[in-house]
Amino acid sequence: MIIYIYIYLHKTKTSFMEPITIIYIAIIVLAIAGVWKVFEKAGQPGWAAIIPIYNYYIMTKIAGEPGWWVLLMLIPFVNIVIFIIICIEIAQRFGKGAGFGVGMALLSPIFWPILGFGDAQYMNAGLEQDINSIGTGS
Repeated sequence: MIIYIYIYLHKTKTSFMEPITIIYIAIIVLAIAGVWKVFEKAGQPGWAAIIPIYNYYIMTKIAGEPGWWVLLMLIPFVNIVIFIIICIEIAQRFGKGAGFGVGMALLSPIFWPILGFGDAQYMNAGLEQDINSIGTGS
């Protein structure tokens, strides 16, 4: 696909747009690779990062939220709030703070690769044990 875009731009003689398009495509590829790696770290298939709507379902699973939240992602304006909440939950499952989660939502091409290619480990069971121990007082 990248080659087709390059050929199209070359034929239209838009030399100004060529570098911008290449940079834009590189940023998109980096963001997708970051999400792919995050999915793999969480024990989910990495290829799910490139499947529309299904990738939101996988994100809800990683965040520990119910799968029906995907339906909320289809509602305008509600989807922004839900996506921020899901990103915060994912960040916490990887040992990061809420600020990092907001960064994942608002600056995805930067924060998802940091999480995916960094040394953060997915802590699904540990987080659930912490939440359960709060209720029991131990």
